[in-house]
Amino acid sequence: MLHDPNRVYIFDTTLRDGEQVPGCQLATPEKVEIAKALEALGVDVIEAGFPISSPGDFQSVVELSKAVSEPVICALTRANKGDIDAAVAALKFAKRPRIHTGIGSSDMHIKYKFNSTREDILARAVEAVKYAKQFVEDIEFYAEDAGRADNVFLAQMVEAVIAAGATVVNIPDTNGYCLPELYGSKIRFLKENVKNIDQAIISVHCHNDLGLATANSLSGIINGARQVECTINGIGERAGNTALEEVTMILKTHHDLNLHTNINSKHFRQISDMVSSMMRMPVQPNKAIVGQNAFAHSSGIHQDGFLKHRENYEIIKPEDVGVGSADIVLTARSGRHALKHHLERLGHQLDKANLDLVYERFLVLADEKGHINDEDVLFLANEVLKAQVQ
Repeated sequence: MLHDPNRVYIFDTTLRDGEQVPGCQLATPEKVEIAKALEALGVDVIEAGFPISSPGDFQSVVELSKAVSEPVICALTRANKGDIDAAVAALKFAKRPRIHTGIGSSDMHIKYKFNSTREDILARAVEAVKYAKQFVEDIEFYAEDAGRADNVFLAQMVEAVIAAGATVVNIPDTNGYCLPELYGSKIRFLKENVKNIDQAIISVHCHNDLGLATANSLSGIINGARQVECTINGIGERAGNTALEEVTMILKTHHDLNLHTNINSKHFRQISDMVSSMMRMPVQPNKAIVGQNAFAHSSGIHQDGFLKHRENYEIIKPEDVGVGSADIVLTARSGRHALKHHLERLGHQLDKANLDLVYERFLVLADEKGHINDEDVLFLANEVLKAQVQ
């Protein structure tokens, strides 16, 4: 398989894993609209749904396959013929179809979910990949709960499914259990111990149960994974998935990693707002990259440093992620420099004495109101200037 060794492929599962959030189900036309936005964003793979799960999901995969042409369209299945047949039928219009099949790989899942043995699970995994390969060339295999799986058995499973025809192997931290070092070393172990690993791309799929999804995904990438599975705004089962905007901006910001994606980050705020609105899932204000406060500065010390030199307090330019500009928020914590900045923006050039007078009144009002808007600033400035005229 020939591919750029420094390219990280972005696999978006907003419309599959993200849509499993209670109360966030989308109608097919809404999914098509999001899929087109994902195509414009530059994602490499769109996981369009789980066709066997419902007639609506089946139809969504059909319509998404018709609606977009650049990204690979992926359909999820379990490791059985009925699921795979449904996926094949749903993908019939896809220009670049992929079947995503798999089974549990941890002893916990093998025993308590499948009531089975390692040998039987391995045989079922290989059989599913071989069966799917008859219909579709691009096969991704997920080793569910790989985060808690025994590394030697996991390597045996990965080697067997690649030999059976898998082009991508997904190593999910299904329960968000791993620490970054543990997860990274698991990916490294596979790179070093699976003899045919160069015939497939390793994919990372991390959940955020302990708040480590992005950190774990990054650790996996650093250790040799070249596809990352993620969602817009980090939505997904339970505490969510790796946030697409976070992992791509980390790669964009840390040039020393020498890794790149095909993502146009200028679309982030727009698609974040679209997904939040359609799924009725507000984005927390302090969310990295796309949160309302991600580029807001309210502390006087920060505001002063930012206004002197942006990079004192910003490592990402707001316009690079589709945000108009940084926000200097006026509160009782703000200093003279921030107030002067807003006065000048509103057309008032005040000398030091007048600025001091406005600032004294500003602090009193800010303590009362909490947040000061443009009208308040103009009112305070006009009051001081009027007093001088009288």
